Order: sequence, then structure tokens, then C-alpha cells
Amino acid sequence: MEKPVAILSPHFRTIDELFSTSDLERLFDLCTVKWASNDPIPQETFESYLETAHFVIGAYPKLGREALSKAKHLKAILEVAGAFPAEVDYKNCFGRGIAVLSCAPAFRRLVAEMTMGFLLSGGRGIIEEHENFRKGTENWLGEDEIFDFTLYQQTIGFLGFGSIAQECARLLSPFDCKLLIHDPWLPPEVAETYKATSCDLDTLYQKSRALIIAASPTSDNFQLVNHHAFSKMEPGTLLVLISRAHLVDFDALTEAVYANKIRAAIDVFPQEPLPSDHPIRTAPHVTLSAHRAAALHQGRHSIGAMVVRDIESMIQGKAPQSMQRATPETIYQRIAAKQAATHSDTV
Repeated sequence: MEKPVAILSPHFRTIDELFSTSDLERLFDLCTVKWASNDPIPQETFESYLETAHFVIGAYPKLGREALSKAKHLKAILEVAGAFPAEVDYKNCFGRGIAVLSCAPAFRRLVAEMTMGFLLSGGRGIIEEHENFRKGTENWLGEDEIFDFTLYQQTIGFLGFGSIAQECARLLSPFDCKLLIHDPWLPPEVAETYKATSCDLDTLYQKSRALIIAASPTSDNFQLVNHHAFSKMEPGTLLVLISRAHLVDFDALTEAVYANKIRAAIDVFPQEPLPSDHPIRTAPHVTLSAHRAAALHQGRHSIGAMVVRDIESMIQGKAPQSMQRATPETIYQRIAAKQAATHSDTV
């Protein structure tokens, strides 16, 4: 039996970054692999391979209507960047039953782990006191630090409650926290599973001792966390930004931390790299991370493992189970938001 054809073009990522030796060998056992290079694939070459391809594995594959018209045998597009690619004709894919799969679930545990680090260090002022110690201005016994708080039995809010937020909720379970959620797309039974309470935005802003921004960008949530949101927050609220900077008015955030209104822990920014003169770099009560939440080598290998598992499932006539599948209900808003953005802040 002739093996299906897979185009492997992971640039900007590399093959070794994505695949363990055993997973890469398994991919070559399952498929006839085309290109398989870390270099960018010329679009003309890519489209010539599409004529026999069953699977496309890539970071930013360009699969508009014309390209898809050449892909008569295509079963799935498996992206390895961390977000559904913008240059795909989704209507065409949905109509033809072509699965568009994202590797985003591979980052779930790593980003949730980083979020816990932000919550613990931000809540207890660990990094600030470390820096104070270096300057000789340490606050012995912490008696003067009114912004510090414990996670135990604390109210933690989530703006967006997808796979990363749900993993955060699981990690928070020993702390017996009260969980608040604002997520218009969330089925009620998911909130019930995590013993969380759904609420409106103002309640989320007012009641959350720490607020985790974990929503995917859409055309409706651009700068949803703005001056109004910060005005509703209690003094010392910890804002943890682990999703897209698309959701936050960064000027308003900068003003809020300089006014000693809130604390913030930030892993994603509206422009990356962040300009060297951006005022958030020297703001008080802020922990900054250079988009590192999922930046671990072993985290990337989980992407390759997911790709191989799902390709094997589809070859066997089964539905893919490991990667996140694009659906008409959510994809159009997400892609519109991504195309409208003037920056890229993928994981």
C-alpha cells in the first residue's frame, strides 16, 4: 500500500526543535515526507507538492483558495507555530472536510506552570523584595507591604477559560481558591467541573485578587482590559498577562502600575521585542518575561508527538485527538483579530 504524502516545512521552527528522534522516524515510517528542511519552502515548490499531499505540517502555511484547489487529496493542515494560521481558506477547508489543527495544546502545561510562578512571586512580592535587598532597601518581615497576599482561599479570576486556564485551575486546587470566569464561549458544564463561577466583566474586575488574562484574541476583545477595567480593580490586584497582548490596553496598564493601582506579571507585549525605552520596563510592581512561558525545549517536542499521533489516527480512519481543531464557531473571529493586529505575539 502506497504511503500518504506529508509536506514538512516548519520554518520558523526547526525539525529537531519539534520532533524527537523516535517521533521523526515514526513520521517517515507513516508517510512519504516532502521538503523536510528547516529552510523556508518556496511557494511554487510548496504548491507543486500539494498535488499529491495528504498532510501539510508547517508554521505559517499559505493555503488560500488557489493553492487548495491543487490539493485534491489533502486531509489535514497541522500548524506548529502555536496559533491557527491566517493564510488559510477556512471556508474551503470546512466545506471539504479538511482538518485544520493547531499545536496550541502542547503549550498548556508549560504556560500554566509559568502562570503559577507569576501568581506566587507576584502575590508574595518575591522579585521586588529580591531587588530591594540588592539595593539595601529590603522590607524586613514584610510588615509594610500592603499589596502582598496568599493564594490560599483567594479569589482568582480568569478572562478566558480555555485549556491553559483550565490547567491553571487544576494547579490551583490545593490552595482552595474561589474561581471566577468570564468566557462567553464556555459551556456551563466546564465551569461546573472546575467549581468555578461565571460572571460579568465588572464583577470579574472588582472581585479578583489576581486576574489571569488567558483568552484567545477575537475581533470583539481588542483592549478589553482598559481604563474602565483598571478603575474597577481593588488596589493591589495582580494582573497576569499570559495570553495575547491584543486583550490589554497597554497604555492604560502602564498608567495603572505607575499609579500604584495594581501589580502586573507580563509575558506577552503589543510589540516584540519591546522597545528599550518603553516605560513598562522601569515601572514599579511589575514582573516582566520575554515571551518565555512556553520556551522550553521539551515543550517543543510535545508538538511533534502530537503531530505524529494525529497523522497516525487519520491514516487509520479515526479523528485526530491530540491537536486543537478549528471550528466555524470560533475561527472567523480569531483570524479577523489576527489579521487586524499590527504585531505578532504567537507563542
